[in-house]
Amino acid sequence: MSDSLITVVIPVYNGEKYLEETIRSSLASLHRPLEVIVVNDGSTDSSLAIADSLAVIHPELKVISQENAGVSAALNTGCSAAKGIYLFPLGADDLISEHYLAKAAEVLDLDPETKVVYCEAVKFGDFGTKPWKLKPFSLNLLARDNMIFACSLFRKSDWEKVDGFSEDMKMGREDWEFWIKLLKNGGKVVKLPFIGFFYRIHAGSKRKKTGTNQKKRERIAYLNAKHPEFFERELNGPLRFQRTWSKPYNTLLKWLGRL
Repeated sequence: MSDSLITVVIPVYNGEKYLEETIRSSLASLHRPLEVIVVNDGSTDSSLAIADSLAVIHPELKVISQENAGVSAALNTGCSAAKGIYLFPLGADDLISEHYLAKAAEVLDLDPETKVVYCEAVKFGDFGTKPWKLKPFSLNLLARDNMIFACSLFRKSDWEKVDGFSEDMKMGREDWEFWIKLLKNGGKVVKLPFIGFFYRIHAGSKRKKTGTNQKKRERIAYLNAKHPEFFERELNGPLRFQRTWSKPYNTLLKWLGRL
């Protein structure tokens, strides 16, 4: 088993309903040494009190409180404070299996070329339970859609090299942009062959709030402005609203001399 220190970073904003269950899920991990940092991002409910009460009895747990600045800023706060050489973001309403972190750390320990380790996952919550079917990783597919959920293990040194999560990305899917800048210039991705992550879907889920067409258009415009060379290389031009058709459409426009 790996003896590398892992820091789990849990950003929370008004997440009192599920926060204790999430914290206990991370603390139940078989991996040690372990550090868990809860970043209270300006919550107005009892999230901070819940985290503080658990920190009293769990020395691995630390709590940081800040004014509300958004999930990327909260993640960066936790990652900056982390002592671990490996970082693991965890949503304040999600759960992990007890062996996920241990198995993921073993992969990073053994292969310095691997940058990200994740696993199979299940969606559960208010709308039932079902496997989360994600496409296999490739840079070309990553240019069109994200297939790596945020709750994955990576090195703090790699997070530092890309200046962390982009705090000006306010329209959701900040993990997608983070993976693009982390992986666009190389690095392996490993998906572990077991269910280790449980993604909770409920009426207040952030993913549901950021799925509107307007948010999608804002997100695509942001990604194109931030990583034009990546999309040029992978899609022969910018990412389009109809993402699957981006490359053939760009190729056609270039053939017509209109791009």
